[in-house]
Amino acid sequence: MGLGMQIVYLGFPGSAALEAEAGVQLLRLERFSGVLAGCHLAIERMRHTQHGSHQPAYDVRLDLVSASRELAPVGHCEGDDPVAAMRAAFDAAERQLGSAAPASAFCPSDAGHRDH
Repeated sequence: MGLGMQIVYLGFPGSAALEAEAGVQLLRLERFSGVLAGCHLAIERMRHTQHGSHQPAYDVRLDLVSASRELAPVGHCEGDDPVAAMRAAFDAAERQLGSAAPASAFCPSDAGHRDH
């Protein structure tokens, strides 16, 4: 049985393309299936994309769920492209899982992104 994922879209209806990309990104975490049961992914549209604005359009939050059902949030990833922000969140999750000792795999680490 593979990893599970719950996806929520906030401020916009989402799309089949975003859901498909989320599935591709989830496959990257399969190698951690011994300690990871799944994840919760939230993609929020913060504003409509405007040229010259310094506020990112999308905020992506990823919470890892351990096999023992503990939650480990990954830092927020923001940007004007929801796919790029999602990929950055999964990059951070891979770093967090790959650099953690098995006993501390679910201790949040600073991934260089905004904290929860």
